[in-house]
Amino acid sequence: MIRFAYILMSFGLLALSVDSAESQEFTAETDLTYADIADLALSAPVVAIARIDRARRLDEERAIGVAPNHVRFYVEAELATLIRSAEGVPARVSYLVDVPRDSDGRRPRIRDRQVILLAAPVPGRRGELQLIAPDAQIDWSQHREQVVRAILSEAASDDAPGTVTGVGSTFSVPGTLPGESETQIFLATSDGRPVSLSILRRPNQEPRWSVSLGEIVERASPPPERNTILWYRLACFLPDSLPDASLENMDNRQISVARADYRLVREDLGICQRKRS
Repeated sequence: MIRFAYILMSFGLLALSVDSAESQEFTAETDLTYADIADLALSAPVVAIARIDRARRLDEERAIGVAPNHVRFYVEAELATLIRSAEGVPARVSYLVDVPRDSDGRRPRIRDRQVILLAAPVPGRRGELQLIAPDAQIDWSQHREQVVRAILSEAASDDAPGTVTGVGSTFSVPGTLPGESETQIFLATSDGRPVSLSILRRPNQEPRWSVSLGEIVERASPPPERNTILWYRLACFLPDSLPDASLENMDNRQISVARADYRLVREDLGICQRKRS
């Protein structure tokens, strides 16, 4: 995903180019998916709810790099709720935002909108924010606020998994009965904490898989619920298939079983749908 840096300047200067781990349901209310919101929320040092008080359109010569059919505004907004920030943020903030034109091609009216800001503070400019992406101002709704809060709450918990960066090693051991096996897949994470997948197959039973967030393998734990942080870390960051490097020191039969078990996990997790460009 391409990241755009918005360098916030005072107007008149040239502009340079749910409080639990509960699964959230998504409806036609929003085009943003859980993964879209998680991508934004987890990357933003500042997350806040604000109401736009003033919005001035920048002239084209001052709005360098604006996407086609978009308008750049210099916005002043009143903060209603500060959801996340490592330091204090003034009650009144300003920032630049690019907004798509209305369906009829006219300039959109954004004054008085209540929005969720996903931003970073501008160093040395108190009260000025820099959106972390062109679409990091999203219209507020109770549903979206609940999702943002749930994501940040889960991510801040002591047992929250780090971002999955790849697959480390894989082991698959046949059982004593025909069709019986156990596969363990150890994942690499951004914070180095252990995360592993266990897949059990037994005769005349549906295969079962679980996730362990520690050194001890917990075979009884259920797969993660959809639209939770653990689901997001797995569904959105696991590779589509097991890399060959993770299958060393295994015979062909073990490799075949391990690949089938990994496909089972990927299919159960489902698609990590993203709609942001």
